[in-house]
Amino acid sequence: MPFLEDSLFIASALIALIGIVVFGGLLYFIPIGLWISALFAGVRVRLIELIGMRLRRISPPAIVKPMISASKAGVSDKYGVTISKLEGHLLAQGNVNRVINALIAADKAEISLSFERSTAIDLAGRDVLQAVQVSVNPRVITTPLITAIARDGVQLKATARVTVRADIDRLVGGAGEDTILARVGEGIVSAIGSAEEYAEVLENPDLISRKVLDRGLDSGTAFEILSIDIADVDVGENIGAQLEAEQAETDLVVAQARAEERLAMAKAREQEMQARVQKMQAQVVEAEADVPRALGEAFENGHIGVNPSS
Repeated sequence: MPFLEDSLFIASALIALIGIVVFGGLLYFIPIGLWISALFAGVRVRLIELIGMRLRRISPPAIVKPMISASKAGVSDKYGVTISKLEGHLLAQGNVNRVINALIAADKAEISLSFERSTAIDLAGRDVLQAVQVSVNPRVITTPLITAIARDGVQLKATARVTVRADIDRLVGGAGEDTILARVGEGIVSAIGSAEEYAEVLENPDLISRKVLDRGLDSGTAFEILSIDIADVDVGENIGAQLEAEQAETDLVVAQARAEERLAMAKAREQEMQARVQKMQAQVVEAEADVPRALGEAFENGHIGVNPSS
């Protein structure tokens, strides 16, 4: 019957589809290929552990592949690296690949680094692999342009190259490169400022390097300063001469202002004297005008008479 045959075909297709979905789900939760790779690499991982990773939303390759690398490099047994520890570090938002690569690099370079310290460095926000690389191959960092003034008032502009090596034991809690650059810059400013003449610095720039290096600027940082080399020194402006010229100009302005003030006071006194003289002259004229009037009044009152015999 056609209807029955169609129903059987549809049912078979549904069963096959369900089987494919179930099989795909099993392959997702049980990564057989990854388990086989780990088995042949000598890494013991149980299928139930892989299923547990899926349930905890952890990608099994993110744990198993670094574990295989650690096992092949011979650091898994030496540093006690386990699947459980890697999974815990990944759940703590750590970078498992960098931790394992750092352990491998440290082991090859014979640098003392435990798994616990490497994970602590990684969780502290530092690149543990880069730290190991810098510990093996020191890094050169260049300071920005540093401006300082010698005692004779001449400005000098200098840049320095600082060779540093990472200190694994101080990576957690130690200051970074910015602190190194700031301290070196401060030391260069102090060294130039203590020079009597700028020519001393130009003739012996290594004096600055030695003075700065002897100050122990790497204290409390995650690095060890190996050397400080002055890369370039240029002569800037003569700040002392400029200050003296500005001071002389200021003194001249002050002297001019005081002279103008004295001149104004002298003019004021002169005008005051002229006003007094004019007042006295007016009083004299007024007094002279009163003489005829006084004589007339005296004649009228008989105080003054004319002698006939004369």
